[in-house]
Amino acid sequence: MTEGERRLRPPRNTLNERAVTWWRAQWLLLTLVPVAVLSVLGGLIAPARAWLLVPAAVVAVLGLACALAMPTWWFRVHRWEVTDEAVYVRTGYFRQEWRIAPMSRIQTVDTVRGPLEQLFKLSTVIVTTASSKGAVRIEGLGHEVAAELAERLTHITGATPGDAT
Repeated sequence: MTEGERRLRPPRNTLNERAVTWWRAQWLLLTLVPVAVLSVLGGLIAPARAWLLVPAAVVAVLGLACALAMPTWWFRVHRWEVTDEAVYVRTGYFRQEWRIAPMSRIQTVDTVRGPLEQLFKLSTVIVTTASSKGAVRIEGLGHEVAAELAERLTHITGATPGDAT
């Protein structure tokens, strides 16, 4: 490899550790809705009680198991990094995906904090590009890291000439 050639290495930065708890809360809320509906219906409709309460229990057990296991796994996989040339992230669970956005292709940089993210003091940085694949999202960042990242990307992209292609 010559000096001018570079290899893309795995992104170095991990997410904020609070992302694990945030993902768990999302799983539990997602599980709570069908379990509550099935349980209420099972309590109200006596002839269908078994047909409703058994699935409610199964969904509750599976949701709890996923809430305990999946976020830890995701935290190990999800990585991000920003260089002077590109923003890149690695995401995924069973099928992992690398997304790379060259600085010259970045159109906007947004910071978003939903209600649950705010509760856990987390933010998402969304890097919109000219790609048909959509924006590059870096979720689970601490507020300060997200603000610094958005500012850094704004400065780098402002100083980067646009892609002529």
